[in-house]
Amino acid sequence: MNGKQPASVVAAVGRQRMTAHPKILAEGGFERCFPLMKKSHFFPVCLLLSLGFGPLGIMAADDTEPPVPRFSVANMDLTVDPRVDFARYAAGNWYKTTEIPADKSSWGSFQQLDERNRYLVHRLLEDAAARPGEPGSLSQKVGDFYVTAMDTAAIEAAGLKPLAADLARIDAIASVDDFIKAVAYFHNNLGVPLFNRNVQADQKQSDTYVLTLSQGGLGLPTRDYYFDPRFEKERTAYLEHITKMFTLAGAPAGAAQQDAATALALEKALAEVSKTPVQLRDPLANYHKMTLEELAAASPGFPVKTYFAAIGYPADAGAIVVGQPEFFAAAGRMLQEKPLAGWKVYLRWRVLADTAPYLSSAFEEESFHFNGTVLSGVPAMEPRWQRTARIFDVQIGQAVGRLYVDRYLPPEVQARLAVMVDNLKAAVKSHLEKVDWMSEPTRAKALEKFARFRALIGAPLKWRDYTALTIRRDGYLENIRRAGAFETQRQLGRIGRKVDRDEFTYLPPQVVNAYFQPTANQIVFLAAILQPPFFDPALDDAVNYGGIGVVIGHEITHGFDDRGRLYDANGNLADWWTEADAAQFKARAKKLVDEFNRFEALPGLPINGELTLGENIADLGGLAVAYEALEHSLAGKPSPPKIDGFTPEQRFFLAYGQLWRTKFRDDALRRQVMSNPHSPGQFRAFGPLVNMTEFYAAFGIKEGDPMWRTPELRAKIW
Repeated sequence: MNGKQPASVVAAVGRQRMTAHPKILAEGGFERCFPLMKKSHFFPVCLLLSLGFGPLGIMAADDTEPPVPRFSVANMDLTVDPRVDFARYAAGNWYKTTEIPADKSSWGSFQQLDERNRYLVHRLLEDAAARPGEPGSLSQKVGDFYVTAMDTAAIEAAGLKPLAADLARIDAIASVDDFIKAVAYFHNNLGVPLFNRNVQADQKQSDTYVLTLSQGGLGLPTRDYYFDPRFEKERTAYLEHITKMFTLAGAPAGAAQQDAATALALEKALAEVSKTPVQLRDPLANYHKMTLEELAAASPGFPVKTYFAAIGYPADAGAIVVGQPEFFAAAGRMLQEKPLAGWKVYLRWRVLADTAPYLSSAFEEESFHFNGTVLSGVPAMEPRWQRTARIFDVQIGQAVGRLYVDRYLPPEVQARLAVMVDNLKAAVKSHLEKVDWMSEPTRAKALEKFARFRALIGAPLKWRDYTALTIRRDGYLENIRRAGAFETQRQLGRIGRKVDRDEFTYLPPQVVNAYFQPTANQIVFLAAILQPPFFDPALDDAVNYGGIGVVIGHEITHGFDDRGRLYDANGNLADWWTEADAAQFKARAKKLVDEFNRFEALPGLPINGELTLGENIADLGGLAVAYEALEHSLAGKPSPPKIDGFTPEQRFFLAYGQLWRTKFRDDALRRQVMSNPHSPGQFRAFGPLVNMTEFYAAFGIKEGDPMWRTPELRAKIW
C-alpha cells in the first residue's frame, strides 16, 4: 500500500472546533457538507521522518506495550447520521477523544499499528544486543549494529570526526571529473547527492535487472517547494537550516550564510529542470534506454564515463535506463558553467544532510527541527530506539525482518490470508469477465495478465544473504557505511542477471504496508500488516473483508489502474489496449480525477486528482471486489445475526471507514498533498464509497441526502 496510509473523518479534532468549509466542492451535494479537519490528517508511515536525539535504552521506561488498534463500535459517533457524514459516523468518537502524539506528524490506524509493531521490533533489537549469538549470524549483526546506534556517549564524543575523511575528499576536488568521482563514492557508500541511482527490473524487459538513473539531489520535498509562493516560509527556514548545519560543521557565521545561499541556489537550479510529481507518474515518459555513449552524447557536460568507471559499473553490463535525460543534460551544463567551488559547497551540504541522523545530537536535532518540525509540524522527536528501528528498515531491513518473521508471524495467519487472496482473486476475475465497457480483445489480454498474477504473503520466499556484510561495535556511522557498501555491491552484481521474483523488492517484512510490483505482476503483503485493524482473527469476516480484504483488492487493482494497466502479462511496459478501450478507461477515470479535485485538504489547497488517481482507482476497485468476495462467502448460508446491531454489509463499510481514521498536522497535510500519490485519509474514508450503490443500500442513503452522489457523476471502472 506503501504510503497507503489513510485517515478518516471530516470532523473536528481533539480540542479543535469543527467548522464547515464554505467552498462548494461539487454538484453532487455530499461534497458540500463535510467540515474539514485542521491539524489532523494522515501521512504515510515514513522512514526517517522523525529523526533526533534520545535516551540510550535497554527497554525504556516509556516503552509500554501499546494497545491493539482493532475495529470497535466504541470508535463510532452514533449521534451522527451516516447519510449526512459517514466518516464521522464510523469513527467520530475516536476523533473526539484522540490527540496526535507529540512525536508524530499524524496519528491513525496505520500509525497506531506501527507504534505497536515498533514495540515488537524493539524487543527483538534489545534481545539481539543482549544475546548476539554466533559471530556472523544475523542476530550478531543486528545486535551489534543496534548497540552502536544506541551508544550516544560514543557518538557525542566522536562529533564530526566520522566525516573527516569525507569532507577532506570534497576539499581535494580540483576538477569536474574529481567532483563526479566524489559523487560516485558517496552513491556507493553514503547518501545520494545530485541524482538518484538504482538497480531494478527493466520495465520493458522485466526478467532482467538494469541500472537506472533519475533526477534528484534536492533537500525539499518537491520542486514546488522551491518556487511556489505558498512555501516561502519553508524556503526561508531551509536557508536558515543549511546555515546552521554549516555552522555546526565549523564554518564561521558569515561563511556559513554565504555557503548556504550557494547550496540553495544550486538546488533551486536542479529543481527548475526537475519534473513534477504528476509528470513522474507516467512510466512511459520516464523510460529511456540508452548506452553510456548515447547518454554522454545527450549530456555533453556530464562526465558519464568518469562516473560509471568510479562506481565500478561492469564493462559488459550494456545499456542503462535514464528516467529524465533532460535533467542530466541540464545538470551537465550546470557542472560546466557554474563555479566548481559552488559545487563543492553543495556536495558538502548534501553529505551533512544525509549523515546528520548518525552524528552527534547537535546535528541530529537540527536535522529533526527542519525535516520534522518545519516540514511536518512535529514538536518532539521519537525515542532514539524508534528512530533507529526506522533506519534499520532501510539499512539492514531483511536481517531484522527475518528475526521478526521467525518470532511474530504464525503460519496459520499466512494460511488464512492465502484463502482470502484466493477469494479476492475470484472476485477480480469475475469483474474482468463481465465489465461491460471493455472489448473482447482487450478483455482477453486482461485475463491473460491476471492469470499470471501471484501474491507473496508475510515473508519472501527467498531471504537476502547478508554473509558478506560485516558489522562491528566500533561506530554507528562506520556500520552505516558498511551497510551502504554492501548494498551497492549486491545491486551492481545483479545488473544483467535474471530477476528473482521470490524476494521482497521494496520494503522489509516488519514495515506496516503492502504494495504491487508491476514488473513482477505480483502483490506483496508484509508480515507487519497482518494484524488488527487490517486482519483480526478474533472478528467476523465482514470486518476482515472491510480491512485486509480491501487492501488485497486495492493491491490487485493496481495492476489495472492508470499506470498498472500499461504493463502486460509479463510485467513489461507494453500497450495491450485497443484505442477505444483506452479512451473508455480514461473517461471513467476522469470522474475520479474530477471528484477528488473538488476536495480541499486545507483552505486553498485542493487535492490533486491526477497525482492521486492511481490510489483512488485502487481504493474503489479494492472496495468493489472485497464486497463481492464477502457476499460470495455469505451466499447460500442462513442470514447471519447482526453484530452490535449491524449487518455484515454495514460492518464491512464501517471497518473500511475506521481503517482510514487519521489526524494530521497542517504542515504534514500540506506536504502530503503536494508530494504524495495518496489522497489524505479523511477523503479516502468516503470518497470511493459514494461511487458504490452497495454503500447506499447498506445505510439507506437516498437522493437528497448529503452523502448522495448523482449517478452520472459516479465512477465505475472495475
